[in-house]
Amino acid sequence: MGEPKHVVVVGGGFAGMACAKHLAKDHGLRITLIDRNNYHQFQPLLYQVATAQLGSSDIASPLRTLSIQHPNIVVKLAEVTAVDPAARSVTTQTGETYAADYLVLAGGSQPNFFRTPGAAEHAYPLYSLGDAQRLRSRIISVFEQADRDASLIDEGALTFVIVGGGATGTEIAGALAEMIKGTMSAEFRGLAVTAARVILVDHGHSLLAPFSEKAHDYAARVLQRDGVQLRFGTGVTEVGAGHVTLSDGSTLKTRCVIWGGGLMAASLAGVAGLPQAHAGRIPVEPDFSVEGFPGVYVIGDIADIPSPDGKTYPQLGSVAQQSGTWAARNIAAAITGKGQKPFHYLDKGFMAMIGRNSAVAEVGPRHHELQGSIAFAAWLGVHVTLLSGFRNRIGAFTDWAWDYFSKSRGSQVLDRSDQARIDWGDDPIDEVDASAVVTPAAIT
Repeated sequence: MGEPKHVVVVGGGFAGMACAKHLAKDHGLRITLIDRNNYHQFQPLLYQVATAQLGSSDIASPLRTLSIQHPNIVVKLAEVTAVDPAARSVTTQTGETYAADYLVLAGGSQPNFFRTPGAAEHAYPLYSLGDAQRLRSRIISVFEQADRDASLIDEGALTFVIVGGGATGTEIAGALAEMIKGTMSAEFRGLAVTAARVILVDHGHSLLAPFSEKAHDYAARVLQRDGVQLRFGTGVTEVGAGHVTLSDGSTLKTRCVIWGGGLMAASLAGVAGLPQAHAGRIPVEPDFSVEGFPGVYVIGDIADIPSPDGKTYPQLGSVAQQSGTWAARNIAAAITGKGQKPFHYLDKGFMAMIGRNSAVAEVGPRHHELQGSIAFAAWLGVHVTLLSGFRNRIGAFTDWAWDYFSKSRGSQVLDRSDQARIDWGDDPIDEVDASAVVTPAAIT
């Protein structure tokens, strides 16, 4: 017998994890999983870490537990900075090179700021655990500082602007509004918390675009009931240290712009030496191989995956997870000389949490609609099941129960000192054009 085939998987997200775990079932394979973090993060719940509903440990699980569960998986903590697709090798920032018989790129995604001036420097995206922790500290920090000096409210301390009405924007808007009305109102008794405002802006004319019209209307009603102001048909033209300028010419004073405006391929795509398509994603064949580079597969959010309707699949966790498993099966088929099969996505539907007892779900291939408390219960059940590991499930369920029955939040810790420091004089409004500044109504 010869040496076992070696597969290098770059990325420990939904796609990379699914691929590595499925490949590991073949004990004749050797798998190296490389990621810049030593943990897998459950991205759909990042907004709950940002609003202190969950702790970081509830949604993050160590990647090295894979080596305990699967002895043929080796995990390496490293950032890949160069790829040689012809040689099926990758090089890390610290100079190590890993070559393989099969190379799988699963680098994930990053926020797409669409070249909006100041957005990359001043906005808060929500696509990684670090993003969620920084945003949580910024939210808590502005309340703490406004509590010491109430005049900062007039400088936008308690104005939160959310860019994008997709799942990320809608869910963070609902969670933040509930946090303000419940937890912050109870904890900051000497502060005019009712002066806080949450404003969601979106180029389109509805929330949760992939959902049905009924879901659009339901989500809008719930957010508006909780005091969220919706500004549709409006974009962001600039983000400053202390303001945001909108496409209608108005300016809002704020120290917290939350960016849910879209995704693009992670930086790995730019160093992969492969063609790039829309939003920097790498075009793949229906079996996840790359034309002209045998043995190279690209999966998950970094891949431009063709769908049967001639379009491409969206960047969703379910697509990423299924693409990882499917690519692993095709690699196993290639090793044994069998034919590789084109991807067939099993559409299980999708769901979004909007607030306590308020959620929308479209379940199954026919997208059977659920709303309200039934969808809320379904959302809880699905997400508890999908979390990695028993400990994460118990931790998340305990935190959810505590949040449901109590006004306090155990994860409300100001642990990012770099985000806590704010220079309130670094963005004077007279440089922005004070005549354009508007003061929206507060949450009541």
